[in-house]
Amino acid sequence: MAVIANDLKRGMAVKKDGDIFIVLGTVHRTPGNKRAFVQATFRSLRSGLSSDHRLASDERLDSVNVSREKWEFSYSDNTGFTFMNPENYENMTLTPELVEDVKDFLSENMVCEILFIEGKAVSVEPPASVTLKVVESPEGVRGDSANNVQKTAKLETGLQLQVPLFIKEGELIKVDTRERKYMGRA
Repeated sequence: MAVIANDLKRGMAVKKDGDIFIVLGTVHRTPGNKRAFVQATFRSLRSGLSSDHRLASDERLDSVNVSREKWEFSYSDNTGFTFMNPENYENMTLTPELVEDVKDFLSENMVCEILFIEGKAVSVEPPASVTLKVVESPEGVRGDSANNVQKTAKLETGLQLQVPLFIKEGELIKVDTRERKYMGRA
């Protein structure tokens, strides 16, 4: 089945130049009086590398069937990141390279969506927002509260991000996984 470059969406899989790519993002561009095009970021299944591709907006690509399944994150160790299927309790360990983008959001028993192409796991999607515990947060300086001042806090997964001065160690906060930003207290 063919798909037009204009219709590409994040998470789709396409065949191009003898390789299968996952679409990581697209931007539609119309430069002045020239023809419109699509700037797409793909991740190669073969090499695992991401690259940008410029496609004519009416260019046709072969789409690849993908399946998405909900799996629970169990733990990580030196062999990789282990997930469990909640329906049949089957375990699957994914390589650190495959989970690199989302590892800072993974906490025990979190349900993630795993993308499979031809039976092979190729991508992990965490929920849109996650609740994580603050493990390190310097004290805010008294009187330093003008204009939404922020400080760096370290979360239980090792992720460091900017939070408001009033956030203290031990608090639970919500984090936007797509923007990698603080959303509020949990």
